[in-house]
Amino acid sequence: MAARWCALAAASAACATPSERGRGGGAAAAADRAARRAGWPWLAPAPTLCAVQHADAAPPAAYVTPSAWALAQAPHRDELLVEQAHLEKKAAAAAMQFLFRVPAPAAALRGLSALAREELAHFERTLRLLDRRGVPFGPQAPAPYAERLKQGCARTMPERLVDELLVAAVIEARSHERMQLLADARRADDVELADFYADLVGAEARHAPIYVELAAHVLPTDAVAARHTALLAHEAAVLRALPFAPRLHSGAPAEA
Repeated sequence: MAARWCALAAASAACATPSERGRGGGAAAAADRAARRAGWPWLAPAPTLCAVQHADAAPPAAYVTPSAWALAQAPHRDELLVEQAHLEKKAAAAAMQFLFRVPAPAAALRGLSALAREELAHFERTLRLLDRRGVPFGPQAPAPYAERLKQGCARTMPERLVDELLVAAVIEARSHERMQLLADARRADDVELADFYADLVGAEARHAPIYVELAAHVLPTDAVAARHTALLAHEAAVLRALPFAPRLHSGAPAEA
């Protein structure tokens, strides 16, 4: 089952907010261009990803986040931004690790490589936004969400590899939902932050199907679909058990 991948525009342009894209990209984009001229390779343009075929084949989520979750996060926007930088960095590292573990064709691995570069571009962008807002980036205790998800993975190979790929897909899909809620909730009082989350939503939507497609190179598609459904049910139980916290993958507030 071959997925189609392609490189489109540079990630720095694709990840810019509407305000950054106007008038030649604004001060943040100008700073990036100057950094590239100075020879900083980690700010070089990186390809983005095409939408993956069969994206509509994923089973529906077993848990829907209430809109009250995003409203309750309003006082915690700085802490969420610091976490976002950590999440993008971790997502890039996870994609790089899968490059060495998944026995997939070159076309699929090129897509995974592009995903990793896009996550790093998002990491850089989040750091720039933190700088503009005067918010320091530093260590932060992670949410227990991801580790609890991994507790539902199979113990033996190749089933465990499939489950780990599907856990990555579940996390990307949940991030897509949560960032859309944050974008909508911040639209009235923080346009810059709303644009930031809205721009990342499209990437999260592309990333989840990539991991599902990769899992189908390890086990038959019916086995992958069954495990995907089971892990979504496990994720729903994890989220219902988690308390509300200033984290992208926390539980809902008690009043929701």
